[in-house]
Amino acid sequence: MTKDANERPHRVTSIDVAERAGVSQSTVSRALSGSETITEATRRRVEQAAAELGYHVNMRAAGLRKGETGTIAIVVIGREGQGPAAINPFYYSLLGSTCAAAAERGYEALVSFQAKEDELFGHYVGRRQADGVVVIGTATNGPAWDYFRDVARSSRAIAFWGSPFDDAVWVRSDNRDGGRIAVERLIASGAKDIVFVGDTNSSQKQFRERFEGYQEAIAAAGLEVRDPIVSDGEDRVSQGRNAAAQLVESGADFDGLFFACDAMALGALEEFATRGVDVPGKVGVVGFDGLGSGEFSNPPLTTVEPDFAEAGRLLVETALAAGEEQAERRVPVRLVERSSAR
Repeated sequence: MTKDANERPHRVTSIDVAERAGVSQSTVSRALSGSETITEATRRRVEQAAAELGYHVNMRAAGLRKGETGTIAIVVIGREGQGPAAINPFYYSLLGSTCAAAAERGYEALVSFQAKEDELFGHYVGRRQADGVVVIGTATNGPAWDYFRDVARSSRAIAFWGSPFDDAVWVRSDNRDGGRIAVERLIASGAKDIVFVGDTNSSQKQFRERFEGYQEAIAAAGLEVRDPIVSDGEDRVSQGRNAAAQLVESGADFDGLFFACDAMALGALEEFATRGVDVPGKVGVVGFDGLGSGEFSNPPLTTVEPDFAEAGRLLVETALAAGEEQAERRVPVRLVERSSAR
């Protein structure tokens, strides 16, 4: 912004930049928007003139004129009656990577935590509040997922992480490969009586896929496939504690445990410590999700971790691919070695 002779402020416009650069106003607009019709020499001249005058393009206003908002909405589904603090930390890691991926593409992230059935909202694109929607969060909130499933029927600009249904566009970890990696790690430690902990019939389809990976690795090693251990609990941590107690009290042989998620594994480690069960001496434990808190458990939890950066990138890319082919995407996983397995 400059001042005239009467010291009144003058807002720099694209017309001023055009005069300084010796080009037309339309050339300024095309040059600063990255148009390929402008030569590199002209683009540099326009950019230099804009810098000298302190002119900045209002990208949001420019986007709105083209029918774009420059925003991606990210909805995090929680359990009704529980606040954001009760959400699985995995989803905060995923939220962070998705926000970072949006920023890399020049988009702002509009984050909403939703749980109550009568307060759900997903029509961000229809109301021109966002160019795409990403939905993540607990699969235990059935009404919320049913609602967003309906939203997806009227808008293709929406991507789901690990949705409990398959008739919408989703991004998921390579769960089966992750299950195989986890069990092969336990087998490499000498474990032979390996149990999978998690409800394969729950709305969490990824649990079933991880169990399939468990079955594949167990069969390949010529070991016995055991029935999954399912336990009750108000949250995943308590389910893990109860599963550990159930296994110890049953008297069954087990020397390796693969948990469907880290939160359950962390609960089990707490229960084993209380009962004096040596981990990894007596039983090796591997989780799935790559929670950072696993680094501070006792012992630190070995886990299978999805590529969070890739997950965020794919979610943003898929949500913005409205009207184009939206293939179902799988995110690669890797083993994070700590010390809960020998």
